[in-house]
Amino acid sequence: MGAQIPEVRSTDELREKWMKPEVISGSEILLRSLLLEGVECVFGYPGGAVLYIYDAMYGFEDFKHVLTRHEQGAIHAADGYARASGKVGVCIATSGPGATNLVTGIATAYMDSVPLVVITGNVISSLIGSDAFQEADITGITMPITKHSYLVKDVEDLPRVIHEAFHIANTGRKGPVLIDIPKDVSANKTLFEPVTEPVILRGYNPRTVPNKLQVDRLAQAIQEAERPMILAGGGVVYSGGHEALFEFVEKTGIPITTTLLGLGAFPSGHELWTGMPGMHGTYTSNQAIQKSDLLINIGARFDDRVTGKLDGFAPHAKIVHIDIDPAEIGKNIATDIPIVGDVKTVLEIANKEVQRAERADAWRDQIKQWKQEKPYSYTDSDEVLKPQWVVEMLNDTTKGEAIVTTDVGQHQMWAAQYYKFNQPRSWVTSGGLGTMGFGFPSAIGAQMANPDRLVISINGDGGMQMCSQELAICAINNIPVKIVIINNQVLGMVRQWQEIIYENRYSHIDLAGSPDFVKLAEAYGVKGLRATNKEEAERAWQEALDTPGPVVVEFVVRKEENVYPMVPQGATIDQMLMGDAEE
Repeated sequence: MGAQIPEVRSTDELREKWMKPEVISGSEILLRSLLLEGVECVFGYPGGAVLYIYDAMYGFEDFKHVLTRHEQGAIHAADGYARASGKVGVCIATSGPGATNLVTGIATAYMDSVPLVVITGNVISSLIGSDAFQEADITGITMPITKHSYLVKDVEDLPRVIHEAFHIANTGRKGPVLIDIPKDVSANKTLFEPVTEPVILRGYNPRTVPNKLQVDRLAQAIQEAERPMILAGGGVVYSGGHEALFEFVEKTGIPITTTLLGLGAFPSGHELWTGMPGMHGTYTSNQAIQKSDLLINIGARFDDRVTGKLDGFAPHAKIVHIDIDPAEIGKNIATDIPIVGDVKTVLEIANKEVQRAERADAWRDQIKQWKQEKPYSYTDSDEVLKPQWVVEMLNDTTKGEAIVTTDVGQHQMWAAQYYKFNQPRSWVTSGGLGTMGFGFPSAIGAQMANPDRLVISINGDGGMQMCSQELAICAINNIPVKIVIINNQVLGMVRQWQEIIYENRYSHIDLAGSPDFVKLAEAYGVKGLRATNKEEAERAWQEALDTPGPVVVEFVVRKEENVYPMVPQGATIDQMLMGDAEE
């Protein structure tokens, strides 16, 4: 039995049913407007300031809502839904603490350019600013981490505001938009007249079509380059540009590395793919960037975990930067050829102009040699369970076809290194903010968006405890997420830094006394399994795959295992600690 996903009704059918002008409450306007925007499912948690909204849900069979067990679970689930589907994720929370519990999730989505519409309740309009019970200035609090915020003061504005919010969230550089609705606005009635015409906002006109001259300069630079390299990021996935990127690589023959959020934008089995770059990237990717004479950034933002020491990054390269957000171009790395536009559109135009990089034959041979000589590696063991081996087993048994979500830490990097992605929107992880607690609830959203696909949530024993209460959602709704816990009994990435950088001064990282995760799963009505060696691991994982509902599988691994390669703090990305592969 699959996830209890609501039957998706066509927008035309809903429009015919719910677009008739009628005098209704602001709460009913909100629900109808969300349906008309194509929203399939909303994640939320009720409270006093949104009770009119929840009352409007009563008996409203077309409107589907999932009650999470914490507001953070709601927004992470909405985030996972958006990343795995390409649609706008939606969550609802009450005022005050309900709204502030969403802040981390809003920042997570903002950093990673994920389209969300976040709906919060507020105290009645006349009490705003009076420090009323459960009042918080959520629009002010979230101003730095939203694309836009609305405080709705008049019920007649609701249809327009909701329509605009979805447009802003899902155009240009995507991101979260907040709609704060005072309780009286949700109760007041007015004539509902849906807003469906295209949104035109003064001052908001994201540029999607690039300057043709800059594209011509890119084509010329490729012809002149001897060591070209492509750095592709999450912008490729968000724009739906993966097919255009594949054509670009095939036409030019340029080797390509994909960032953490860009995994899946290009098939991992391709001979020109070099893996992930940066702090825990491949030797090949980092060496190639550092030795390139042309670096083409496509939809990435030159994050510090990719660049390492800024003044030593790609020192010989002419820099091309393709991005929908002009503010990112030149922000961290000086750019020689700036190309502002939608990644998919830019690549489709460029594909008509570019030719094979004929001068790069020796370079391609060098890339191939590096890949053969310096792949990711670890010392396996038959005595203890290695986390890298666990991820390889997950990859082999699913043939790389699952949707994988992760929490944050060592397990996140091992998943990025050893799971091989071949299609976009199969990888859901918190990149920019690095939010612990994200992995499991985001998998719930990803599964709701993709009821017919296998979803695996890979977590550490630390992050799993931050949102473990959402196991109730899986049990009640039979959401068949396979929840993997890599249990090393410690805050692993913190321990690794304390070992390498802080000279083995281990401070407050021991997670001994964590719950028995098998019993915890069973307490929520979810099957729980545990493995401590390879034989148990293979047997437990197969049982999980054969179980139609949700399953928690705990893999107990050694706490001393580190993630390698690793670029130390303050180093350039070619100054790598190779760990087991160190010569």
